[in-house]
Amino acid sequence: MSNEPHLLEDCRRIGQILARVGDKWTILLLDALGDRRMRFKELHRAIDGISQRMLTVTLRHLEEDGLITRTVYPTIPPRVEYELSERGRSLKQALAPVGQWVLDNQVGIEKSRGQFHAGPCMEDPEGESAEPAPLTGK
Repeated sequence: MSNEPHLLEDCRRIGQILARVGDKWTILLLDALGDRRMRFKELHRAIDGISQRMLTVTLRHLEEDGLITRTVYPTIPPRVEYELSERGRSLKQALAPVGQWVLDNQVGIEKSRGQFHAGPCMEDPEGESAEPAPLTGK
């Protein structure tokens, strides 16, 4: 690992990319496309809860980033199909272990959330909610 300081601008650029590739709709779209070509309506039906507008925006972003390819066929009306590019397939492969981790830990995380929200609330002497005690590194 390098000891060179990270430039703030580099961190911002990396953060922007991570925000895009870690977006919920991006991940669901990559999964829906898999190894096939799909039309807009097929994708819309395959991704539960996504609006047409959000699907359009997400597809444009993924095309802009080179994660999908968009093919327009010269028919009337024009037929448009989307598929993962090589970069998109490599991202999908990189995200697979994260997805497996989520599946492996989902029940425990949900249990922890339930315990956290059901736990006793700390109050100050005047009955106001106080900040939780700081976590120790032990």
